[in-house]
Amino acid sequence: MNQAEIKRQLPSHLRQFVADQDYASRYTAKDHAVWRFVMGQLVRQLEKSAHPVYFEGLERTGISLHAIPSIDGMNESLAKLGWQAIVVDGFIPPQAFMELQSLRILAIAVNMRSIHHIEYTPAPDIIHEAAGHAPIIADVEYSDYLQRFGEVGMKAIYNQYDLDLYQAVRQLSIVKESFESTLDAIQHAEETLDELVRNPGQPSELALLTRLHWWTVEYGLVGNTSDYSIFGAGLLSSLSESLACMDNKKVKTLPLTVDAIKTPYDITNLQPQLFVTKSCRHLTQILNEYATTMCYQTGGVRGVEIAIEAGVVTTCQLSSGVTVSGKFSRALKNSIAEVIYINTEGPTQLAFEGAELGGHGTDFHVAGFGSPVGRLCNLMKPLEHASEYELQELGIKRGELCELDFLSGVIVKGELRSIHKANGVVLLMSFRDCTVLDPGGEILFDPSWGTFDMVVGESIASAFAGSADPSRFDVYPQASASTSLASSLATSEDPQEIALFQQIQTLREERRNAEQTVMQVLDSFPENWLMMAELLALLPKGSKTFQLLVRQLRQLKDQHPDLACLIGRALAIYNK
Repeated sequence: MNQAEIKRQLPSHLRQFVADQDYASRYTAKDHAVWRFVMGQLVRQLEKSAHPVYFEGLERTGISLHAIPSIDGMNESLAKLGWQAIVVDGFIPPQAFMELQSLRILAIAVNMRSIHHIEYTPAPDIIHEAAGHAPIIADVEYSDYLQRFGEVGMKAIYNQYDLDLYQAVRQLSIVKESFESTLDAIQHAEETLDELVRNPGQPSELALLTRLHWWTVEYGLVGNTSDYSIFGAGLLSSLSESLACMDNKKVKTLPLTVDAIKTPYDITNLQPQLFVTKSCRHLTQILNEYATTMCYQTGGVRGVEIAIEAGVVTTCQLSSGVTVSGKFSRALKNSIAEVIYINTEGPTQLAFEGAELGGHGTDFHVAGFGSPVGRLCNLMKPLEHASEYELQELGIKRGELCELDFLSGVIVKGELRSIHKANGVVLLMSFRDCTVLDPGGEILFDPSWGTFDMVVGESIASAFAGSADPSRFDVYPQASASTSLASSLATSEDPQEIALFQQIQTLREERRNAEQTVMQVLDSFPENWLMMAELLALLPKGSKTFQLLVRQLRQLKDQHPDLACLIGRALAIYNK
């Protein structure tokens, strides 16, 4: 299945994140050379340290060591593993990333790191996303864990700080990777992020879950603390960190427990500690242990209060199954800390089983919403399960003035216009000329405000992130054209340099003599170490031209300490 077909099958609110790989025009021969160098180094370095499934997974997910993968090509292989992939433009909102993962879809960054960030890129790139994340899904238990993480992660309540942090990280990744960025722009982006990092406040559910994601999916080790292998994508795709993590003197290893969520991480430095899981099945156990504490499973007053603290759109589901999605602003409680009334402010959506209730979208509930929660006096069952006969026994009849007295002391009095049911359960009751009073007699709803729509439910069963029906109430942050990573990388390269890289690539593909090209490189680009590394692989070791390149690379290594490690790696491979 190609990208266009996958995009058509996605929920409408996720389609905005699908980018166009445009393989032939996006990647130059220089990009492919960077891919070859990094992948060649990684597979050699990971030979004894990667999870045993890694090398099998490279092949089974359609990833070649010699060229940047086509995502359409990868999908032919991924389909056999029950997965798909789409390309995205840099960082996408964490909730969207998790939702895609829950659908068994990998989000793979479309861009390729530049030679200037060959060891580590500040932005997501196709090396990290494809060669880091994809191979390990060949392990069935890890594959299940990844999907389960998506299911849990998309429910995790985030807050305004998380949204601001996402935007700051995305912006910094863009300006750092762009050749056109000024030092002032980079400094401003760094200062914005630093200010947020210094003042994190209380971590949200999503922030805590993101830590678990970091210590497992990105930086996870498997085995025991003294004998382990790498499965985390961040380690598998990093030349420096995949080496450092195997040195117990540089990195402390700890057994993975749910307490890993207490350990924050720093994306700008090597991690001082890493966590080791016993197995990929163990990962799912840890995730499920944390999930039992989350508001989507616990609900109640804590769920509503966390939704209020978040300051963003969240959803509360009542025991009847009806949901209210909006920015929650108030929760009245009784003396035993039960929610008796909820309020939202701003656009609000009512839904059931993930579908917006007709006439109850954000265009109707524009200014907010409020409703009592709990049982009625003199009704020995939850209101949502009351029959027509039981309602009429209480004087609750359509087209007539009625009064609903809740055990909490909340009173709803008005003309009942309609009752909305689904599967025999009462979800919504609408009143005209309605007054709603709290237990102290204060007005919660005035007849002059219009129709009072009351959702029905004895309790708050669940609270989770976002809206219940995102196709009608999309709350994911929108990426503007000015914050596009792909557009920031659309900078002009030296056409002569690109042409020479293409010439070398053609020589590789056609197995032709490279002697003449060596002299072109030494004359025109005497400091381009990557071109020389590419040529070393094409020359007979005993040839004079080979030795000429080796001498030139050694000189560059001595003259440029910042390149010494990379050049040393190239020489170690081709000049044994």
